[in-house]
Amino acid sequence: MTADRWHSVRRAYRVTGARFADLVTRVPDPDAMVTAEWTVAETVAHVAMIAKMYTSLVRPDGTAVLATGGQSQVEKTTVDTVSVLNTLVLRDFPERDIQVLVTGLLADIEEVLRVTEDVDPGTPLDWLGGSKVPLAGVLAHLVNELQIHGWDIAKALKLPWTIQPGDAALFFDLFLVGVLSHDIGHLLDTDEPPRDRRIAVAFRSAYTSPVVLVLHRGRVTVEEPGGPVDVRISFDPPTLNLMLFHRVGKARSALTRKIVVSGPRPWLLPAFLRVVRLP
Repeated sequence: MTADRWHSVRRAYRVTGARFADLVTRVPDPDAMVTAEWTVAETVAHVAMIAKMYTSLVRPDGTAVLATGGQSQVEKTTVDTVSVLNTLVLRDFPERDIQVLVTGLLADIEEVLRVTEDVDPGTPLDWLGGSKVPLAGVLAHLVNELQIHGWDIAKALKLPWTIQPGDAALFFDLFLVGVLSHDIGHLLDTDEPPRDRRIAVAFRSAYTSPVVLVLHRGRVTVEEPGGPVDVRISFDPPTLNLMLFHRVGKARSALTRKIVVSGPRPWLLPAFLRVVRLP
């Protein structure tokens, strides 16, 4: 973690929040459907609640934002049960007025930046499923939430929305690699029996540090590049994030050359992605 990287994620935290707020306040109908399940207002409430939870998370004296049921679900959540947590959070957070939500979102973003100004960005924080995420990764996670859900709203309502590659790269560099480098907890638990076969996947882009993720016997670790790998992935950060969160398909990403898969054993990638996955 460099000072420049910490500055970048803090800037993206504020700038992306402001862009998201500008987008949603221009939506004429807050009850317009964005996905099969959520309206614009529900989508904004979801993002605003994450920001509120992170405000509590970074404060030394922060109290839990969620009710007992929601907090209990946080501790046992895996990537496959995030939707259960989202349902509980939206139920316990009934505000749907866009202006009220946006005001709260922007205030919580500024509060996080204020509280963490002199804090070590590598400080591990408790996250979902007993995992640990460095502080900088927590900020990168909300940046990605704003980017992905801004994309959802813009696509549904035919509004302009761009995701800058450098800002999108923060999710991979600081959050994904960050949680895998600290403690994944139960987050990636799966019913699939662990494989004895070691699978090493090298990730590289123009905006991230080269890294190798290794799956071996159900455990995922982070390694420095230079050793033997099975698969190499060259990626455009916005496309990777949208693909990992099921917004764009793998075939489209490959055909547009936004995601390029190579290496001596690329057929091992599906088994890797069945474990190293996102909601």
